[in-house]
Amino acid sequence: MFKLLIATHNEAKLDEINKFLKRLLPKAQLVSLADLNIKDESEETGKTFKENAKLKAEYYAKISKLPTLSDDGGLVIEYLNGEPGVHSNRWMGNRGNDQELIEYCLNRMKGIPKDNRLARFETCMYYVDPTKKRHTYETGVIEGSISEKSSAKVQVGYPYRSVFIVTKFNKFYTDLSVEEHSQINHRLQAIKRLAQKLKTWYN
Repeated sequence: MFKLLIATHNEAKLDEINKFLKRLLPKAQLVSLADLNIKDESEETGKTFKENAKLKAEYYAKISKLPTLSDDGGLVIEYLNGEPGVHSNRWMGNRGNDQELIEYCLNRMKGIPKDNRLARFETCMYYVDPTKKRHTYETGVIEGSISEKSSAKVQVGYPYRSVFIVTKFNKFYTDLSVEEHSQINHRLQAIKRLAQKLKTWYN
């Protein structure tokens, strides 16, 4: 068994990552930033999701001295030249709440034709082991489009899921069944591939 720090302050992300890893890496002892009483916020000055995920993983690995997994991702809208991208949490210039971000997204896309509403969710999961000096990462993508109105459902911590139509099922992300969600979840895609690497390294 080895300890693995899940380096995020976002409780929704933490819950989702923990759920996936408990199944894929049952021998790992998962710990959170809260477990270690780490309240610091790492810089997110990267221009890509990979750069930000790496910055966070290296930052928290240095503090904790533990193997560390971090992720960075967000919504990419083609018509808006990739916005909000790495600024998904601060698209309005500050950290808006879920409802504010939903409304802001819909307003930015107001009146845009259906053919120009293509979007995707991207994520990069970055892993650092500071003792063995190992780095690796994996990415995941969900293809879809931005709806004209939001879903009645809002998943706390994931505002853009309420305005995102998943292409594969032609349904709001928030309306997917558990089985459908497991088929398209971009974070799960990345974690599955990452878990295989870690099993090889630590077995």
